[in-house]
Amino acid sequence: MKKFIPAEEGDYYLTKEGYRVFTAQYLLKRGYCCESGCRHCPYGYDAKTNSY
Repeated sequence: MKKFIPAEEGDYYLTKEGYRVFTAQYLLKRGYCCESGCRHCPYGYDAKTNSY
């Protein structure tokens, strides 16, 4: 079971369209790569090539 990590200041921002975008700070706290091609992926995953 994956642990819930509450979002804190600096963990995300809202785009002008209203989408929540997680920062590398939050993604590192989460502790793993979800392989979804996150905009600020600190793990180096590239969804286009499906590789790190």
